[in-house]
Amino acid sequence: MAIITLTTDFGEKDHFVGAIKGSIFSELEQINIVDISHSISPFNISEAAYIIQNAYSSFPKGTIHLIGIDSELSPENKHIAIKLDDHYFICANNGIMSMICNDIAAEKVVEINIHDKVETNFPVLDIFVKVACHIARGGTLDVIGKVINTIKPIKNLIPFVNDEHNQIIGSVIYIDNYGNVITNIRRKFFESIQKTRAYEISARSHKFKTIYQKYSDIIDFDMEESKRNVEGKGLVVFNSSGYLEIAIYKSNCSTVGSASTLMGLKTMDTVTINFLNQ
Repeated sequence: MAIITLTTDFGEKDHFVGAIKGSIFSELEQINIVDISHSISPFNISEAAYIIQNAYSSFPKGTIHLIGIDSELSPENKHIAIKLDDHYFICANNGIMSMICNDIAAEKVVEINIHDKVETNFPVLDIFVKVACHIARGGTLDVIGKVINTIKPIKNLIPFVNDEHNQIIGSVIYIDNYGNVITNIRRKFFESIQKTRAYEISARSHKFKTIYQKYSDIIDFDMEESKRNVEGKGLVVFNSSGYLEIAIYKSNCSTVGSASTLMGLKTMDTVTINFLNQ
C-alpha cells in the first residue's frame, strides 16, 4: 500500500489539512497518509527543507512526500515533482528541495503542467493531490510535467569560508521545539576546515570553545547533584542530523528558557567559528 506524507505550514486550526486528506481518500481508498509536520513557520523554506531532509529517509522507498509551503503558483514559483533516492517529492520550486539535492542527485525533475486541466486557488489540494495519487497508482512523472534540469537553491545554504580558511560564517536555519538553534554548519564540513585546530564559536555575545558529543556531557556526574548548577547552561553539539546546534541543557521555552530565548537567537542569525592558528 502506497504512503503519502504531508508537510505544510497550515497548522491544525483550519480545514486545510483535513480537506487534503479527504481529497486523497476520495481518489485512493487504500492509502496510508502520514503527517510529518503542519507546524512549519509560515513560508519558512529553510525550516521545511531541514525537516523534510531529516524525515524522508526513514520512510520506505517509493513513498510520496507532498510539501505545502509557499505553494501559490506564480511565474517565479512553479510547481515540481522530483524522484530522488527512490522517493517522490511534490512541492513548489522555491528552494525546499535544494538541501536534499545538495547531497543526493535527483533522478528526475519535472515542472508540473496540468494546471490548465484543473481550476484551482488551492494548489496543494487540487494539483499536488492529483499528482500524488497519480504516482501512487504507478503513474510516471512524464505524464504530469516536462523535464527540467535545475531547481532553485536556498540562499545561504552553504556556510562561507574566508580565504585564509580560519573562519566559517554560518547561519541559523531552524529552531526546534526545545528552542535549540540549528545552524547550516555540518560536522563533515566543519572537520574539513578545522583540521584539528582549536576554535571559538560565536553567536551574538555568546562564545563556546567545546563541541560536546551529547547534551549530558556538560554535566560532571562525579559532582554531587545539588551542586551541579547546570540549569540554563549553554552548550554546542552536532545533533543527530549532523548539524551544529546551540542548546540549553534540558531547555524549556515556557519555563527555564532556551537557546533561542535566552541568547536572543533567531532564524538567519549569524554563527561564526574562528579557528586558532597553531
